[in-house]
Amino acid sequence: MHTRSLFAIVGALAAMLYASAGHAQQMRTCVSGTGDDINPCSRTAMCKTFAGAISKTAAGGEISVYDPGGYGALTITKSLSIVDVGAKASMLVAGTTGVTIKAGPNDSVFLDGLALEGGGSGTTGISIVSAGSVHIRNCVIRGFQAAPGLAIDVSATMASKVFVSNCAIGKNIAGVQVKPDAGGGAQVFLEGVKLENNAGSAVRAEGQTATVRLNASTITNNVTGLDLASGGIIISFGTNAISGNGTDGQPSHVERLQ
Repeated sequence: MHTRSLFAIVGALAAMLYASAGHAQQMRTCVSGTGDDINPCSRTAMCKTFAGAISKTAAGGEISVYDPGGYGALTITKSLSIVDVGAKASMLVAGTTGVTIKAGPNDSVFLDGLALEGGGSGTTGISIVSAGSVHIRNCVIRGFQAAPGLAIDVSATMASKVFVSNCAIGKNIAGVQVKPDAGGGAQVFLEGVKLENNAGSAVRAEGQTATVRLNASTITNNVTGLDLASGGIIISFGTNAISGNGTDGQPSHVERLQ
């Protein structure tokens, strides 16, 4: 074999190895408002958007958010955590959905510290289509006022559990809608959630496979507080403030915490 040909082969192999290493997925990636998506999303070379970081994050990994920034909409199809470690992870969403979750039955998704702003034209803050479990913590979801205008839409196509805690949800067409798809089911737990100034229902459970449990939450100044349809269930643990709405509505059951 000619020396020139040998060098060409070695060079090609080296390039392939370099490219493979450069695209290896990591268990932890980082984003910053001053980052760039051509970076590897490491702590010292952060990415700029969630979409840029998620392709470089392994299943079960974490995207860490280090400062305020417009990180863009994204679709999650695997176990993943997005965690604010410095400031609220801001997402300005115009004319579309902020976060869409289409993960598997054994996948868990954690969203901690997100601030989703619909700006009047956003359609849905967080859409949960499928996942084993979804945890949403310390969030702000507001300004989703284009149809359907939902802060959180749980239209699960499989058995899914959703946990929402310490969140403020307001100035949307509606707050939390739980309406599983045919063949799906959803158990939703709301704790320490403030639902205020929504133009429709603050919490709606629709369908016999839709169950919502409320604890330590405030629901006020919405057109409708609690909204039940087609056999949906809303359980209040009796530690909630549901008052001052156009129609407060009634839970299916009131229970005491043990």
